[in-house]
Amino acid sequence: MNLSTATTALSVRDPWALVPSLGNLDAYISAVNRLPMLTQEEETRFARRLRDEADVESAGRLVLSHLRLVVSVSRQYLGYGLPHGDLIQEGNVGLMKAVKRFDPEPGVRLVSYALHWIKAEIHEYILKNWRMVKVATTKAQRKLFFNLRSMKQGLKSDASDANAHRNNLSAAEIDSVARTLNVKPAEVIEMETRLSGGDVALEPQTDDGEESYAPIAYLADDSSEPTRVLEARRRDALSSDGLVRALAVLDDRSRRIVEERWLKVNDDSSGGMTLHDLAAEYGVSAERIRQIEVAAMKKMRKALEISA
Repeated sequence: MNLSTATTALSVRDPWALVPSLGNLDAYISAVNRLPMLTQEEETRFARRLRDEADVESAGRLVLSHLRLVVSVSRQYLGYGLPHGDLIQEGNVGLMKAVKRFDPEPGVRLVSYALHWIKAEIHEYILKNWRMVKVATTKAQRKLFFNLRSMKQGLKSDASDANAHRNNLSAAEIDSVARTLNVKPAEVIEMETRLSGGDVALEPQTDDGEESYAPIAYLADDSSEPTRVLEARRRDALSSDGLVRALAVLDDRSRRIVEERWLKVNDDSSGGMTLHDLAAEYGVSAERIRQIEVAAMKKMRKALEISA
C-alpha cells in the first residue's frame, strides 16, 4: 500500500479527520456540506460490509455522507438557546448509532432511518441541559410565551426590508401582539426580554393541569416518529389473516427464512436468526439467503395486495 492510499484509508476510518473541529463552526458546516453524497447502490454496499464484516471504513463513509443531515436537523432546535455546536455534536452521536443499527435490506434509505436517532439524541441533550427559569406564572403569560416566538417570525415576514432585520418588536408590533393574545403591552415587553436570555422552563411550573403549555409537550414523541408509525401499521397488517395467506404462497425454505428474519424477532432485537446463521443451516452463502428473503417478501407483498 503506498502512502497516499494509506492516508486515504486512515482518513475514512477516522471520519472526523476529514472535517474541521466543531470549535470552528462555520468551517465545519462548510466542510460537511461539500462532502459527497452516496448513491443508493453505494450506501447499500457500505451498509452490507458494515453489517456482514464489521468494516470500519464503510461505517466512516456512511457517517461522512450524512453529516450535513445532522447540521440541517440541529438548526430546528436553535430556539432553545443551546450552542449550535453542541446540538450538532449530539446529533452526530445519534447518526453513528443509526449507522451501527442500519439494515439496508428493507430498501429504506439511511437518511430516513437516521432522522429518528439524530432527533432522539438532540432531545435527550435538551432535556438534560436546558436550565430552568420560571418565566410564566399565569395562563395568559404561558400562552404569550409559547406564541410570541412564532408571532415574531410572522411579523418579520410581513415587515418591510428595512425593518426585517430587527430582533426586537416595534411599539406597533407590541400593541398588535398584546391585542391578539389579550395581555398588556408591558407583559409582551417583559416576555420578549426574558426570551432573549434563552433560559426558559422546560417542565410545567404550576399544578393547574396546563401541561400543554410547557415546552416538553412540543418535543417529539417517539411513537409519532414517521418510521415508527409506518412500522406499527405494517405490524398490525401482518398480524392479521393476511399474514397467513401471504406465508402460504411461499415454499418451506422461503417461509422459514421470513419467519426467522422477521416474525421471530422481538422488539429488543433478540430472537430470530441472522443471514449467516441461516446460510450455515442451508449450506449456502449469506447473500443467497438475502436473495431468497427479498424474493419471498415480494411474493408476500403481492399476496397481501390481492387480499386487501
